[in-house]
Amino acid sequence: MNSDEDEEDGNDHDAEINKPSLLGFRRTPPCVGRKVNISEELYPLVEPDLHKTFFISPAGNVCFHGQCTYYCDTSHAICGDPHMLEGSLSIWLPPRNVLERKPIRSPWRRSYNKRRKAAWETDSFYCVNQVKTEPPYNHGRRIYDLMDLHIMDYLTGNMDRHHYDEVQTFGNDSALIHLDNGRGFGKHSHDEFTIILPLLQCCVIRLSTFNRLYSFHIGPKRLSDLMRESMAKDPVAPVLIEPHLKALDRRVANILECVSSCIKVNEPAGVLLDDVLDFPFYRNMTIKIVPD
Repeated sequence: MNSDEDEEDGNDHDAEINKPSLLGFRRTPPCVGRKVNISEELYPLVEPDLHKTFFISPAGNVCFHGQCTYYCDTSHAICGDPHMLEGSLSIWLPPRNVLERKPIRSPWRRSYNKRRKAAWETDSFYCVNQVKTEPPYNHGRRIYDLMDLHIMDYLTGNMDRHHYDEVQTFGNDSALIHLDNGRGFGKHSHDEFTIILPLLQCCVIRLSTFNRLYSFHIGPKRLSDLMRESMAKDPVAPVLIEPHLKALDRRVANILECVSSCIKVNEPAGVLLDDVLDFPFYRNMTIKIVPD
């Protein structure tokens, strides 16, 4: 990933599998970087109805755009050079008849409308009044899983978290599955505040997550160092350029500042879920100062 553009890139997925494991989340299907031949390795294997999305660009490159709800058209195509494409290959999850799972709409889904903001973007008490009061976010692990997810997205700059997946067999007791991470690592020079806004609104975080972020901040090895080492042996290394790695360290500091702000207006026991000593704080709902 060698640009500062907000476009989807295959290497985003490749970097995404390294970072969650370093954070201790391990909720993203394993993937690895690879160069593939679009004409010989992709086109013969796709479903027949996808063949019509493949075309030759004016520059003579083989391109395709797939089928999806947003941005799947020739102006947002993926192109080879002329046939070769660098990206990431991910392990498929078992079929749904083997592993029942379902996508859940994120409470912090964006409006995807240039003229209309989502409710959470304008209501500071959105989490307290509309999220924490409703299942599955009013009990159990789900709200903390979502905070982990938004922390991961903020670190990578992924603004496109409209859904997450859960394993239906376990329901609210299962960890979330982090799929569709391709919009990460776009603009290394910009830290998108709205991605981490759920953490500031809910003011809850696992102590283990906080401790891990703090260890990245104070060293001896920062998150950028660990990511650099983790991806060094990838077949398409270097996966991320240095500005993206440096952005990770900057964003870790920003997240810790958010937690500090929460603790200043809430009791620490209301912010930090002590999962380290396996003795959760009973008072884990946020205390907000509501203006008159």
